[in-house]
Amino acid sequence: MKCVIVDDEYPARTELKYFLENYKELEIVGEFEDSIPALSFFEKNNVDVIFLDINMPNMNGMTLANILSKFNRKPKIVFITAHAKYAVEAFGVRAFDYILKPYSKEKITGCIESLIESYNKVNMEKEREITRITLWEGEKMFVFPLEKILVFEACDRETKVFLQNKIYFSKQKISCLEKELPKNFFRTHRSYIVNMNKINEIVPWFNSTYNLKIENLDLDIPVSRNNLKEFRKLLKIK
Repeated sequence: MKCVIVDDEYPARTELKYFLENYKELEIVGEFEDSIPALSFFEKNNVDVIFLDINMPNMNGMTLANILSKFNRKPKIVFITAHAKYAVEAFGVRAFDYILKPYSKEKITGCIESLIESYNKVNMEKEREITRITLWEGEKMFVFPLEKILVFEACDRETKVFLQNKIYFSKQKISCLEKELPKNFFRTHRSYIVNMNKINEIVPWFNSTYNLKIENLDLDIPVSRNNLKEFRKLLKIK
């Protein structure tokens, strides 16, 4: 599990590193005393968890957490702070934990062990990712390998599924499908999930976004601004 520490107090960082280094499951890949270079690091690297102070120079930790919460691949956020007043805001960015300084050994180790348990559970679920999908055409059901799927499109309480020259439907909402699909399927927009292996052309659009052309499909797929950074990173667009 890749971890980053963001805290402007050197003694606090040193103490936290002491606890983290006792766990072979954790790897500290970054340490910052300022939120702005930390944000730059997150834009270029995948991180699983951030241990984050709130009172920081230049940009406070809560602002950084709000930005990270909009990333497509969000790190788990553990606030470590001397101030209890931000706890409600921490709930708003779905923080994994909120630990008050000075913290006890029991509190920090309990948090770390919960993080490891959560990380292992997610990995087990990924190992069970689906390779085939059942789709509907009227009252008939068909099973297809995922590599044949071009695009998923949100459609009320179900999902429209585009294959070459054919449209089917899934009874699942697009948000549920997103959790089950392998990594080559990317949610470019709240209404679309695209098979990244089927993209033929990336067309620059207004506000520095893109429209995607998919092979064998006469449909423009938008990339929303919220998902743009992650999309550019996946396709190595500079």
